[in-house]
Amino acid sequence: MGIIKAVTDSINGTFADQWKEIITVQAFDEHTAVCPGILQESNNGRGVNNKGSLGIISNGSKIFVPENTAAFIFSQSGIEDIISEPGGYEYQNGESSIFNGDGFKKSLFDNVVNRVGFGGQSDQQKQICFVNLREIRDIRFGTRGPVMYNDLFYGADLEVRAFGTFSIRITDATQFVKNFLPANVTYYSFDSAQARAQIVTEFLQSFTMALNALSTSYRISQLPSQTGVLADQVLSNKQYAGTWKERFGFEIVKVAVANIEFSPESKELVKQFSSNKMNLRAYEEISQKSSNIAAQQKIASGIEQHGLGDGAGMIFGMNMVQGLDEKVTKPTLSLDEQIEVLTKLKSLLDAGILSQEEFDLKKKEIMDL
Repeated sequence: MGIIKAVTDSINGTFADQWKEIITVQAFDEHTAVCPGILQESNNGRGVNNKGSLGIISNGSKIFVPENTAAFIFSQSGIEDIISEPGGYEYQNGESSIFNGDGFKKSLFDNVVNRVGFGGQSDQQKQICFVNLREIRDIRFGTRGPVMYNDLFYGADLEVRAFGTFSIRITDATQFVKNFLPANVTYYSFDSAQARAQIVTEFLQSFTMALNALSTSYRISQLPSQTGVLADQVLSNKQYAGTWKERFGFEIVKVAVANIEFSPESKELVKQFSSNKMNLRAYEEISQKSSNIAAQQKIASGIEQHGLGDGAGMIFGMNMVQGLDEKVTKPTLSLDEQIEVLTKLKSLLDAGILSQEEFDLKKKEIMDL
């Protein structure tokens, strides 16, 4: 009975597998990296083509590869062929078919005899999978705990938490399938917890190192505008995420930092720093005003002690408002008044109240040189 059933299954299976197939890719979602090829079962209600054996591709079958997609044909021994260019292809390394012109004996009789020895099934196992070469976006990340950031502006190590997304693109489909895709898998998505566990962990290691590198040039508040620099830093890291292209055949395209926030302790430090800076600025302004008043009092005292006349007092009063180095409009003095003022200015110079530079400047102004 077993032999009879095997012969019956062999005949039925051989006839069913004579149909040539049309194989294309199903719709990728945002995070799908690999998905199996599907049969185009019908076109406007015609051409039902889903009665063949699983894992059998008949000679003459059509494979349609869309843009930004690579097709892999797997056999029982591994990767048989790779199609990296978009277009329509005809497969000629599968099971012989009378519809492909392979002949009646080879297509039917030889296949039936071969299958009887395997209990009615074919000894060939073929599978077509498609790899998504588009940018795979919105892979989210967040630091699990505070990350130290040495902000030179504050001169302190601050604790920050960062949140955002990054995107990747498969650049070498063969490398991806051989080195990253788990064995015997025809569907793979970066929504998978296993997929995210590895790449997000490695990304965070590189991201943390990139933050430390940027701390010498940028304040924390500037980091959201430096995402391009941050992505370059992550890519240049030769320990973790920067090795993905050589190891796994994909690389980071973009890094988007949605938010960088201080820990509560660091917020308090920044708040205290800002408060101290405002207090210091207010103190400096008061100190400067006090210095100006003291200088004016010193000059006034010198005027009083050396008995300058009204003309000189008028000139110095103007200087205290305008500054010693500013040229001001002055009243016209007679020659005697000029000599009198210069004589008394010379007394201030000798007393050390005026510098030589200040005396020379006032001399030019008085004599209208």
